[in-house]
Amino acid sequence: MIEYNESMERGLTMEFARVTEAAALACARWVGRGQKDLADGAAVEAMRSVFDTINMKGTVVIGEGEMDEAPMLYIGERVGSGYGPQLDVAVDPLEGTNLVAGGLPGAIAVVAIAKRHGLLHAPDMYMDKIAVGPAAAGKIALDAPARENLTNVAKALNKELADLTVVILERERHQKLIEDVRATGARIRLIRDGDVAPAVACAIEDSGVDVMMGIGGAPEGVLAAAALRCMGGEMQGRLWPEDDHDVERAKALGVEKVDKLLKMEDLVTTDDIFFAATGITEGALLKGITFVPGGAVTHTIVMRGLTGTVRFIEARHMFAKKPRYAAGGYETK
Repeated sequence: MIEYNESMERGLTMEFARVTEAAALACARWVGRGQKDLADGAAVEAMRSVFDTINMKGTVVIGEGEMDEAPMLYIGERVGSGYGPQLDVAVDPLEGTNLVAGGLPGAIAVVAIAKRHGLLHAPDMYMDKIAVGPAAAGKIALDAPARENLTNVAKALNKELADLTVVILERERHQKLIEDVRATGARIRLIRDGDVAPAVACAIEDSGVDVMMGIGGAPEGVLAAAALRCMGGEMQGRLWPEDDHDVERAKALGVEKVDKLLKMEDLVTTDDIFFAATGITEGALLKGITFVPGGAVTHTIVMRGLTGTVRFIEARHMFAKKPRYAAGGYETK
């Protein structure tokens, strides 16, 4: 019988990098082609196939949807070889489907892995969020006015308010938030989709992102919180149901108080976590995939919560030895 010790679990960090690299490579040829569902399907198929080569007993707690809504990587699905540690798995094989379809920046493939019961089982609904890096951790409050939060963050970062960059999803629901942030003098970077990468970028000193604010996906909030916990950053959130159906879905996943303020310890309950993301299109956090003669270059971030180690990995993949990623490999899947 195989025993799984500390050093072998540490090695899982690189295994999860392989998972996000595979998803990113599989959908990269769909960039700018207007086929977001086909791009997503390619990423899902590739991610699942690599997961099943890893010695783990994984259960998807954040995925593509419930079993009757998604053929692969649905909530409750088992992934991994069936041997090894029991883990909770949160995935977004293609975070930013519209970004890939339009050839726009910021799309990534992302996973977060934790010991069982280590991640909030967030329903597929909206969440109001605020995220900062380690220097501003403890200085934010979701319910505080934008000016108060940004003043405190600027002081923690030793910056002027006018030097802060705040990322907000470009949505009608954020009109007042945008007005409030502009009134402080802070700069705003509006994004079309994909708020995981900018939330994580808050913890990268030279990323150009200081704060991420606003209402986005709840599953994406947990993914970002996993990375921020590894890096010493902070996120606060609150589920933002649109109707009674959302409330019932949240309760079905074990969320009793839908209006509860969710702090880091609620979103991610353990430091025994892994996070990996690979860039698909260029963004503040990661470079996008570049095709070179005979292959492609990927840029991946991987981190481990127990040690706080963060690695950026640039990898060259040769299609002669990985034909599934060559032109046509995932084109018709």
